[in-house]
Amino acid sequence: MAPVEIRDLTKRFGAVEAVKSLSFEVEPGRVTGFLGPNGAGKSTTLRALLGLVHPTEGTATFDGRHYEELERPSTRVGAVLEDAAFHPGRTGRNHLRVLAVTGEHPESRVGEVLKAVDLEKGADRPVKGYSMGMRQRLGIAAALLGDPEVLILDEPTNGLDPPGIAWMRRLVREQAAGGRTVLISSHLLAEVAQSVDDVVIIAHGELRARGPLAQVLGGNEGESTEVGARESDRLTQALKARGHRIEPVGDKLLVLGVGPGQVGEIAGEERVTLWHLAPQVRSLEAAFFQLTAERE
Repeated sequence: MAPVEIRDLTKRFGAVEAVKSLSFEVEPGRVTGFLGPNGAGKSTTLRALLGLVHPTEGTATFDGRHYEELERPSTRVGAVLEDAAFHPGRTGRNHLRVLAVTGEHPESRVGEVLKAVDLEKGADRPVKGYSMGMRQRLGIAAALLGDPEVLILDEPTNGLDPPGIAWMRRLVREQAAGGRTVLISSHLLAEVAQSVDDVVIIAHGELRARGPLAQVLGGNEGESTEVGARESDRLTQALKARGHRIEPVGDKLLVLGVGPGQVGEIAGEERVTLWHLAPQVRSLEAAFFQLTAERE
C-alpha cells in the first residue's frame, strides 16, 4: 500500500465539479510533482487528503487511513498549504514552540528545523516583519517539526528568490533520499522539473497523465520527428503497430523518440506519401501545455 493514495476522488461544490474521479499514488523515496494550471483542482485534492474538505465520492488516504484517523498526525504528515497563516505578533521561534507543545514534539526540534530551513537569524523577529520567502521557510519548518514520513508542499517556491528555489530543490531531494514521501503541488513546471522524479498532471479536475517525469513529458525522448502525410490515419496505424508514441500537432504528427530516417522508412514500407518530414525536439513546457490544454 502506498503512503499516499487517491482513489476515484470526486469533489463537487454545488454545480461545480472541482475534482473528477481522480486516482493516483505517491511512492516513498521519490519526489512527486502534482502539476496543473491554476484552478485545475490541485488544492481541493490536497485539502481532501488532509481532511479539510470531505470528498463527494472516493477516498484520499495515508497508508489506507484518513488523516483524522492518524495517531499524532504531525509525526506522519507534514504539510504546507498555500494560504498558511501565522500569528503576526509571535516570533518564528515561538510559533514553532507552540506547535511543538501541541504536537508533543521535543523542544530541541525547534532549533533543528530552524537550522534546516536557514531561518536561525530571523527566528526571534515577529512574523509580521517576515518577507514572503521567510514565511515560506517558516511554514516548511513547521511541517518538518514532527519528522514526518510524508511531506506535502503546496506551491513551495512562492516568494522565494533564485537561491531560495535552489535551496528548496536540495531540501526536497534530501527528504526523499531519507526515504520520505514528498508531494509538491505547483502550476509552475519550470520551478519543479529539476526536483521531481514522478509527475501527476491534472487539468479541469481530471487526470491527464502520471508516471516518471521523462516518460510523461518526453524529457528524455531525444530526437523526435514531425511528419505530415497524405494518408495520416494509415501512417498513424503503422507507427503505432511498431510501438511508437504519436501526438497530433495541427495537421501533422509528432513521433516521439524516433528520427526522420526511421519514420521515412516506415512510410516507404507502407507506401504512404509524405509532404513534411523534419526532426523535432519537444520541450517539457510544450508537452505540459499540450497535456493541460482545453479539451473539446
